Amino acid sequence: MLMRKPESMDECVYFTQRSLDEKGEVMAWVLKGDCPKCGKAKIGKTRDKSGKVKMRAKEYVCPGCSYAVDKQDYEDSLVAYAEYICPHCGNKGETQTTFKRKNIDGVQTLRFTCAKCSGNLDVTKKMKEKKRKGKDF
Repeated sequence: MLMRKPESMDECVYFTQRSLDEKGEVMAWVLKGDCPKCGKAKIGKTRDKSGKVKMRAKEYVCPGCSYAVDKQDYEDSLVAYAEYICPHCGNKGETQTTFKRKNIDGVQTLRFTCAKCSGNLDVTKKMKEKKRKGKDF
């Protein structure tokens, strides 16, 4: 399988590098897609007047022709790549899947599969813990 690793974070919609249990690890990324309208630029999140990316933007926009596409539709059309060491069998490999997070045990998860043992390699969406007011009993 021929996968291109990103050279900078500007090429990615998503990137993470995580440990899986004690023996495994995964590096996963999703590269930005080409604009379907002009085909010259990579579609990215909208930016504010100062040029900073809007983190909670609801749409992605082409910087070349200003073509806009809904966030969910755009992300569902992309491919997620992973380079991993399987925690189940120790196999070192590469894989890819669609960039669609699934709800597994109540957590949004990007699931890859080991090519050797077919074990699940789950990359969960990181969530911030809510701070509670008052004392914990």
